[in-house]
Amino acid sequence: MREITLISWNVNGIRAVSKKEIYQKLKFTEWLHKTKPDILCIQETKAHPEQLTSSLLKPQGYTSNFSSAEKKGYSGVVTYSKTKPIRLNTDLAVERLNKEGRVMETEFPGFVLLNVYFPNGKLSAERLKYKMDFYEVFLEHVIDLRKQGKSVVICGDVNTAHTEIDLTHPKSNESVSGFLPDERKWIDKLISKGFVDTFRHFNKEPEHYTWWSTRAIVKGVTARERNVGWRIDYFFVSEDLIEKVTESKMLSSVMGSDHCPLIMKLKF
Repeated sequence: MREITLISWNVNGIRAVSKKEIYQKLKFTEWLHKTKPDILCIQETKAHPEQLTSSLLKPQGYTSNFSSAEKKGYSGVVTYSKTKPIRLNTDLAVERLNKEGRVMETEFPGFVLLNVYFPNGKLSAERLKYKMDFYEVFLEHVIDLRKQGKSVVICGDVNTAHTEIDLTHPKSNESVSGFLPDERKWIDKLISKGFVDTFRHFNKEPEHYTWWSTRAIVKGVTARERNVGWRIDYFFVSEDLIEKVTESKMLSSVMGSDHCPLIMKLKF
Protein backbone atom coordinates (compact mmCIF):
# COMPACT_ATOMS: atom_id res chain seq x y z
CA MET A 1 0.00 0.00 0.00
CA ARG A 2 1.13 3.52 -0.73
CA GLU A 3 -0.37 6.74 0.64
CA ILE A 4 -0.31 9.92 -1.41
CA THR A 5 -0.80 13.29 0.28
CA LEU A 6 -2.12 16.13 -1.88
CA ILE A 7 -2.49 19.77 -0.84
CA SER A 8 -4.35 22.42 -2.82
CA TRP A 9 -4.14 26.14 -2.08
CA ASN A 10 -5.12 29.41 -3.71
CA VAL A 11 -2.25 31.59 -2.47
CA ASN A 12 -3.43 34.87 -4.02
CA GLY A 13 0.06 35.56 -5.36
CA ILE A 14 2.90 33.11 -4.90
CA ARG A 15 5.56 35.81 -4.65
CA ALA A 16 3.57 37.62 -1.96
CA VAL A 17 2.84 34.50 0.10
CA SER A 18 6.48 33.37 -0.09
CA LYS A 19 7.53 36.39 1.96
CA LYS A 20 5.09 35.77 4.81
CA GLU A 21 5.21 33.60 7.89
CA ILE A 22 2.28 31.31 7.19
CA TYR A 23 2.40 28.65 9.91
CA GLN A 24 4.28 28.50 13.21
CA LYS A 25 6.69 31.20 11.97
CA LEU A 26 7.51 29.17 8.87
CA LYS A 27 7.64 30.78 5.46
CA PHE A 28 6.14 29.11 2.39
CA THR A 29 9.03 26.90 1.29
CA GLU A 30 9.87 26.02 4.91
CA TRP A 31 6.25 24.98 5.45
CA LEU A 32 6.34 22.92 2.24
CA HIS A 33 9.44 21.02 3.34
CA LYS A 34 8.03 20.45 6.82
CA THR A 35 4.60 19.32 5.57
CA LYS A 36 6.12 17.19 2.78
CA PRO A 37 3.07 16.58 0.59
CA ASP A 38 3.62 14.30 -2.36
CA ILE A 39 1.84 16.85 -4.54
CA LEU A 40 1.16 20.55 -3.92
CA CYS A 41 -1.29 22.31 -6.24
CA ILE A 42 -1.18 26.10 -6.17
CA GLN A 43 -3.74 28.41 -7.74
CA GLU A 44 -3.57 32.14 -8.51
CA THR A 45 0.21 32.28 -8.74
CA LYS A 46 0.05 35.73 -10.41
CA ALA A 47 3.49 35.05 -11.85
CA HIS A 48 5.36 33.61 -14.80
CA PRO A 49 8.15 31.11 -14.02
CA GLU A 50 10.88 33.56 -15.05
CA GLN A 51 9.67 35.97 -12.33
CA LEU A 52 10.30 33.47 -9.53
CA THR A 53 13.24 32.65 -7.30
CA SER A 54 14.81 29.22 -7.64
CA SER A 55 13.17 28.05 -4.40
CA LEU A 56 9.73 28.76 -5.89
CA LEU A 57 10.59 27.74 -9.41
CA LYS A 58 11.74 24.29 -8.34
CA PRO A 59 11.67 23.55 -4.60
CA GLN A 60 14.20 20.96 -3.49
CA GLY A 61 12.80 17.47 -3.97
CA TYR A 62 9.99 18.53 -6.29
CA THR A 63 9.35 18.87 -10.00
CA SER A 64 7.23 21.86 -11.00
CA ASN A 65 4.77 22.35 -13.85
CA PHE A 66 3.37 25.81 -14.48
CA SER A 67 0.47 27.11 -16.50
CA SER A 68 0.62 30.90 -16.76
CA ALA A 69 -1.74 33.53 -18.06
CA GLU A 70 -0.77 35.56 -21.11
CA LYS A 71 -1.29 38.62 -18.91
CA LYS A 72 1.49 38.95 -16.35
CA GLY A 73 0.54 39.17 -12.68
CA TYR A 74 -2.77 37.42 -13.27
CA SER A 75 -4.24 33.97 -12.59
CA GLY A 76 -1.91 30.98 -13.12
CA VAL A 77 -1.41 27.58 -11.49
CA VAL A 78 1.53 25.36 -10.62
CA THR A 79 1.70 21.72 -9.58
CA TYR A 80 4.70 20.66 -7.51
CA SER A 81 5.22 16.90 -7.26
CA LYS A 82 7.86 14.59 -5.80
CA THR A 83 7.60 12.33 -8.83
CA LYS A 84 7.60 13.47 -12.44
CA PRO A 85 4.17 13.20 -14.09
CA ILE A 86 3.63 10.69 -16.87
CA ARG A 87 1.78 13.29 -18.93
CA LEU A 88 0.98 17.02 -18.91
CA ASN A 89 -1.89 18.98 -20.44
CA THR A 90 -3.05 22.60 -20.18
CA ASP A 91 -5.46 22.54 -23.13
CA LEU A 92 -9.25 22.61 -22.74
CA ALA A 93 -9.71 22.50 -26.54
CA VAL A 94 -11.32 25.96 -26.64
CA GLU A 95 -8.64 28.53 -27.39
CA ARG A 96 -10.17 31.49 -25.57
CA LEU A 97 -10.37 29.42 -22.37
CA ASN A 98 -6.66 28.60 -22.47
CA LYS A 99 -5.25 32.12 -22.28
CA GLU A 100 -5.49 32.65 -18.53
CA GLY A 101 -3.37 29.74 -17.27
CA ARG A 102 -6.15 28.12 -15.29
CA VAL A 103 -5.49 24.40 -15.74
CA MET A 104 -2.55 22.11 -15.09
CA GLU A 105 -3.40 18.49 -15.78
CA THR A 106 -0.85 15.92 -14.64
CA GLU A 107 -1.08 12.16 -14.85
CA PHE A 108 0.43 9.85 -12.23
CA PRO A 109 0.18 6.07 -11.75
CA GLY A 110 -3.43 5.45 -10.76
CA PHE A 111 -5.00 8.85 -11.45
CA VAL A 112 -5.14 12.05 -13.49
CA LEU A 113 -4.93 15.24 -11.43
CA LEU A 114 -6.48 18.52 -12.54
CA ASN A 115 -5.24 21.58 -10.66
CA VAL A 116 -7.70 24.32 -11.60
CA TYR A 117 -8.32 27.99 -10.85
CA PHE A 118 -11.88 28.44 -12.08
CA PRO A 119 -12.91 31.94 -13.21
CA ASN A 120 -14.62 34.47 -10.95
CA GLY A 121 -17.92 35.77 -12.33
CA LYS A 122 -18.44 38.81 -10.13
CA LEU A 123 -16.83 41.48 -12.28
CA SER A 124 -19.33 41.61 -15.15
CA ALA A 125 -21.92 39.73 -17.15
CA GLU A 126 -19.16 38.91 -19.66
CA ARG A 127 -16.99 37.34 -16.97
CA LEU A 128 -19.93 35.36 -15.62
CA LYS A 129 -20.55 33.97 -19.11
CA TYR A 130 -16.83 33.15 -19.41
CA LYS A 131 -17.04 31.31 -16.09
CA MET A 132 -20.08 29.27 -17.14
CA ASP A 133 -18.50 28.47 -20.52
CA PHE A 134 -15.35 27.34 -18.72
CA TYR A 135 -17.44 25.16 -16.39
CA GLU A 136 -19.17 23.40 -19.29
CA VAL A 137 -16.03 22.78 -21.35
CA PHE A 138 -14.18 21.57 -18.27
CA LEU A 139 -16.99 19.15 -17.42
CA GLU A 140 -16.90 17.73 -20.95
CA HIS A 141 -13.16 17.26 -20.58
CA VAL A 142 -13.31 15.31 -17.32
CA ILE A 143 -16.20 13.19 -18.60
CA ASP A 144 -14.01 12.34 -21.59
CA LEU A 145 -11.16 11.35 -19.25
CA ARG A 146 -13.55 8.99 -17.46
CA LYS A 147 -14.64 7.49 -20.78
CA GLN A 148 -10.98 6.77 -21.44
CA GLY A 149 -10.93 4.74 -18.24
CA LYS A 150 -8.96 7.30 -16.21
CA SER A 151 -9.47 7.82 -12.49
CA VAL A 152 -9.70 11.57 -11.90
CA VAL A 153 -8.86 13.99 -9.07
CA ILE A 154 -9.98 17.62 -9.40
CA CYS A 155 -8.73 20.26 -6.99
CA GLY A 156 -8.67 24.01 -6.76
CA ASP A 157 -10.65 27.18 -6.37
CA VAL A 158 -14.05 26.54 -7.97
CA ASN A 159 -15.26 30.05 -7.05
CA THR A 160 -18.71 28.73 -6.10
CA ALA A 161 -20.21 27.64 -2.79
CA HIS A 162 -22.34 24.56 -3.40
CA THR A 163 -25.06 24.61 -0.73
CA GLU A 164 -26.41 26.91 1.96
CA ILE A 165 -24.13 25.41 4.60
CA ASP A 166 -21.11 26.35 2.48
CA LEU A 167 -21.29 30.07 3.27
CA THR A 168 -22.21 32.16 6.28
CA HIS A 169 -24.89 34.32 4.66
CA PRO A 170 -26.65 32.29 1.95
CA LYS A 171 -29.84 34.34 1.72
CA SER A 172 -28.12 37.68 1.15
CA ASN A 173 -25.85 36.14 -1.50
CA GLU A 174 -28.45 34.37 -3.63
CA SER A 175 -28.01 36.91 -6.44
CA VAL A 176 -24.22 37.17 -6.14
CA SER A 177 -21.87 35.29 -8.45
CA GLY A 178 -20.37 32.49 -6.44
CA PHE A 179 -23.77 31.40 -5.16
CA LEU A 180 -26.02 31.81 -8.19
CA PRO A 181 -28.43 28.94 -8.95
CA ASP A 182 -26.75 28.14 -12.28
CA GLU A 183 -23.30 28.03 -10.69
CA ARG A 184 -24.53 25.72 -7.93
CA LYS A 185 -26.34 23.52 -10.46
CA TRP A 186 -23.04 23.01 -12.26
CA ILE A 187 -21.60 21.42 -9.10
CA ASP A 188 -24.75 19.29 -8.91
CA LYS A 189 -24.09 18.24 -12.50
CA LEU A 190 -20.44 17.41 -11.78
CA ILE A 191 -21.55 15.19 -8.90
CA SER A 192 -24.28 13.57 -11.02
CA LYS A 193 -21.61 12.63 -13.57
CA GLY A 194 -19.82 10.50 -11.02
CA PHE A 195 -17.64 12.84 -8.96
CA VAL A 196 -17.56 13.10 -5.17
CA ASP A 197 -16.97 16.19 -3.01
CA THR A 198 -14.45 14.55 -0.71
CA PHE A 199 -14.80 16.99 2.19
CA ARG A 200 -18.55 16.40 2.34
CA HIS A 201 -17.95 12.66 2.13
CA PHE A 202 -16.43 12.91 5.62
CA ASN A 203 -18.03 16.04 7.07
CA LYS A 204 -21.63 17.20 6.71
CA GLU A 205 -21.40 20.03 9.25
CA PRO A 206 -21.76 23.78 8.52
CA GLU A 207 -19.26 26.56 9.31
CA HIS A 208 -16.34 25.03 7.47
CA TYR A 209 -14.95 27.55 5.00
CA THR A 210 -11.94 28.00 2.73
CA TRP A 211 -12.19 31.71 1.85
CA TRP A 212 -12.77 34.83 3.93
CA SER A 213 -13.06 38.38 2.63
CA THR A 214 -10.19 40.61 3.70
CA ARG A 215 -12.47 43.65 3.48
CA ALA A 216 -15.14 42.56 5.96
CA ILE A 217 -13.57 43.94 9.14
CA VAL A 218 -15.98 44.67 12.00
CA LYS A 219 -14.66 46.64 14.97
CA GLY A 220 -11.13 45.61 14.08
CA VAL A 221 -11.98 41.90 13.81
CA THR A 222 -11.49 40.21 10.44
CA ALA A 223 -13.95 37.93 8.69
CA ARG A 224 -11.52 35.06 9.15
CA GLU A 225 -11.27 35.68 12.88
CA ARG A 226 -15.10 35.69 13.04
CA ASN A 227 -15.28 32.72 10.63
CA VAL A 228 -17.58 34.54 8.24
CA GLY A 229 -16.65 32.82 5.02
CA TRP A 230 -17.34 30.66 1.98
CA ARG A 231 -16.33 27.11 1.07
CA ILE A 232 -15.30 27.56 -2.56
CA ASP A 233 -12.18 25.34 -2.75
CA TYR A 234 -12.57 21.61 -3.28
CA PHE A 235 -11.11 18.19 -3.82
CA PHE A 236 -13.38 16.10 -6.06
CA VAL A 237 -12.58 12.53 -7.06
CA SER A 238 -14.21 10.18 -9.53
CA GLU A 239 -16.41 7.61 -7.77
CA ASP A 240 -13.94 4.79 -8.35
CA LEU A 241 -11.41 6.57 -6.11
CA ILE A 242 -13.61 7.49 -3.14
CA GLU A 243 -12.85 4.31 -1.17
CA LYS A 244 -9.15 5.17 -1.51
CA VAL A 245 -9.62 8.61 0.09
CA THR A 246 -8.63 8.37 3.76
CA GLU A 247 -8.78 12.06 4.66
CA SER A 248 -10.05 15.35 3.26
CA LYS A 249 -10.05 18.53 5.32
CA MET A 250 -9.06 22.18 5.54
CA LEU A 251 -5.74 23.40 6.93
CA SER A 252 -7.39 26.49 8.37
CA SER A 253 -4.49 27.39 10.65
CA VAL A 254 -2.23 28.07 7.65
CA MET A 255 -2.27 31.81 6.92
CA GLY A 256 -0.85 34.06 4.22
CA SER A 257 -3.77 34.14 1.78
CA ASP A 258 -7.49 34.91 1.85
CA HIS A 259 -7.91 31.16 1.22
CA CYS A 260 -6.68 28.29 3.38
CA PRO A 261 -5.11 25.13 1.96
CA LEU A 262 -6.95 21.81 1.67
CA ILE A 263 -5.39 18.40 2.24
CA MET A 264 -6.49 15.04 0.87
CA LYS A 265 -4.90 11.63 1.28
CA LEU A 266 -5.25 8.65 -1.06
CA LYS A 267 -4.22 5.11 -0.18
CA PHE A 268 -3.58 2.68 -3.03
